[in-house]
Amino acid sequence: MTHAPPLLLIVSHAPSPNTRRLRDAIVDGARDADNGAIRVDCRSPFDTEAEQVRSADGLILSTPENLAYMSGALKDFFDRVYNDCLDHTQGRPYVLQVRAGNDGSGTVRAVERIATGLRWRAVQPALVCRGPFDEAFVNQCRELGQAMAVGLVEGMI
Repeated sequence: MTHAPPLLLIVSHAPSPNTRRLRDAIVDGARDADNGAIRVDCRSPFDTEAEQVRSADGLILSTPENLAYMSGALKDFFDRVYNDCLDHTQGRPYVLQVRAGNDGSGTVRAVERIATGLRWRAVQPALVCRGPFDEAFVNQCRELGQAMAVGLVEGMI
């Protein structure tokens, strides 16, 4: 019996050129670990339904900081999928990436609070790309995508 490769769902709100670069780096990093060993599905929060979350083996959530909170798009995603995922995604591994002009702590707390309610499991501390845009953020996001993909493929998370 052949098993399907794990599915990594990336839910990313990327409204600016810089946040799109970070999203693309996450996707590229995940696919670097690929060789057919993982399926990568990257979606806007507005285009992600509970069915996609329930089907995923792991998630990467990516959002800009908006007024010390997650983007409205990511909040909308949580509002729509929460009840349908509550009893079906407990223990789901996830990681959060935040593009923060300030410190990002409010965004991290808000997402962690919802993820805790869903009983999702953070597999590493949030990656907060804070302050003025830095090219190092791109590599950090690529490494995040790759680490999550490898962790799923190798069964480490």
